[in-house]
Amino acid sequence: MAESEPRVGIVANPVSARDIRRVIANATSLQVADRANIVLRVLAALGACGVQRVAMMPEKGGIRGLVDRGLRREINLGERVFPELDFVATPVTGTVEDTLAAVEEMVDVGVAAIVVLGGDGTHRAVVKRCGNVPISGISTGTNNAFPEYREPTITGLAVGLAATGRVPETTAIAQNKMLRVDLNHGAHKDIALVDVAISAERHVGARALWRTESFRELFVTFADPQVIGMSAIAGLIAPLGRDEPGGIHLRLGPPAEAGSVFQIPIAPGLMRPIGVHNWNWIDPGEVVTVRQPAGVVGLDGEREIQFGERDRVTVSLVEGAFRTIDVRACMHYAARHKLFAQGALRSLRITLEEES
Repeated sequence: MAESEPRVGIVANPVSARDIRRVIANATSLQVADRANIVLRVLAALGACGVQRVAMMPEKGGIRGLVDRGLRREINLGERVFPELDFVATPVTGTVEDTLAAVEEMVDVGVAAIVVLGGDGTHRAVVKRCGNVPISGISTGTNNAFPEYREPTITGLAVGLAATGRVPETTAIAQNKMLRVDLNHGAHKDIALVDVAISAERHVGARALWRTESFRELFVTFADPQVIGMSAIAGLIAPLGRDEPGGIHLRLGPPAEAGSVFQIPIAPGLMRPIGVHNWNWIDPGEVVTVRQPAGVVGLDGEREIQFGERDRVTVSLVEGAFRTIDVRACMHYAARHKLFAQGALRSLRITLEEES
């Protein structure tokens, strides 16, 4: 991953985390100033590790202006070293297309890694276009099952150490599972990083899944009892780690008709009863046909695909589908090898400058 002039990408879409769950649950929306502050923390950490260039997603929500202002202030103080920041030249539409286009451009210019600010939906969009480039998530969305909660400075340090080659790829990179959804033998395909939910509702509507009485089936790549959202259903029944093989398929129904009922944190501050008929493991590569005759497919908490009685929907689990920076492994490696000893990162920066 190391190169003479390591470059990292940053995706921070200001339109993420604005769905109906922010209204019906006790969740707050992260302000633009908070997102800009997170970007500044990441930039400072990347600069400390020797990353010299950063390519960032363009937007018109105010993040860019606040980041530029913060960089000028910090540079004038002269206390920290920041990478050179460029915004990729892609259109700004205020939709998920901004993320897709920006990531494609970042891959084209050769970024070593991409830092993502967002929830499950934003990370899913990035994975659709990032190819073999590893990503590292910072939780700023509504559904945050995939991105782990962590101080952004630490995420920036881990990404910087991996991008500059100070932590070897065998340690720095983790492989991840995903779910592949196929409608009518390839007529429409899509993916989910965490969960695929099948709802009896017939319309996409407000997109966000929150009417629990309509849930009929659920597929998950991992099941963490510490998260909220659809995957929390599986997490509180049969925990399964990110790095463990396989997935889980649950058959759900209205609480009055199901064999078991669980109280689940379906959104921030929102508990709902979920009826569970049964569940079973999914093996890697196994193709499961959805039993619900008609409804909507939700991908990582958002309704995306409508299907009817004549349609066939299948879900399969894919191992090693995309790569992430293992922040914990990077930081433990750095501690064991004293990478943050006085002068160690400074000497790295000098070496990189000489090579470039």
